[in-house]
Amino acid sequence: MIGNGADDTRITLTADATAWRGGPLDPAGVHPGDHVVVRLHRSQCGVADRIWANIGRVTGTIIERAADSLLVDEGTTKPRQVVTIPWRWAGRIQVRFPNLEPGYLIDVIGLRRGGTLEARIPGTSQPAYSVDRLPAPPMLAGHVPSAISGSATWHEPFEEPPGLLGALYPALDPEAGCAEDPVGGIAPRFARMPYLAIGSRLLIRNDCTGSSCMLPVTGCAAVARLFNDRCVTCGTSPRGRVADLTSASFVALGGELERGCFNATITIGR
Repeated sequence: MIGNGADDTRITLTADATAWRGGPLDPAGVHPGDHVVVRLHRSQCGVADRIWANIGRVTGTIIERAADSLLVDEGTTKPRQVVTIPWRWAGRIQVRFPNLEPGYLIDVIGLRRGGTLEARIPGTSQPAYSVDRLPAPPMLAGHVPSAISGSATWHEPFEEPPGLLGALYPALDPEAGCAEDPVGGIAPRFARMPYLAIGSRLLIRNDCTGSSCMLPVTGCAAVARLFNDRCVTCGTSPRGRVADLTSASFVALGGELERGCFNATITIGR
């Protein structure tokens, strides 16, 4: 039984349904009161095959480090996030994020415990640069292609309605302003993308599953612009993050939240 505001929804689970709550577990291990994201079965109404409980993600710039925690800036419109890295998971995190110092980027997925994220999984590999030494994006000439490939990620909802379908876009029109710009001001974008306005529509395709969906641009992906990484969910994507999806959109397109990304192709206005 899922409660969403004033409404309750009863969902049936498939026989082989799985769950995640800091790690894989049987759906019976999900607790009453957990905040969950549920993936519904494509061909059976009201039936789910996947549950994520209390999953969270923090993506941004480390601004303080204490003995057992990090303070991370995700942009000017979001509260600063506290991340803890338990010793059991520290090795896995630091293989991908060796520089857990102020000024470096971090992207981790874990178990949300109130205002703290207990990191379990690295969302990507850490760039070799700090945010005050961002590399210049490559100089490009010619027309921007209508189809752009790269990495699609997801973010935790912040003042977003539950179940919102939409995408943050890394190349929002400068005239519109980007209220979410991270520490250090406007960042370059590494993927070659045309400027769009909020409300523009993107056809986003999960290249790993073949699923696609038309989604509106709901804001700018300021922090996503800082990463010049690849997704390796299936093969290796071109460098650059081309969309930062709501968790509902990411799951609807066949993404696994604990994987952090999927190889994606976006087409503008089709």
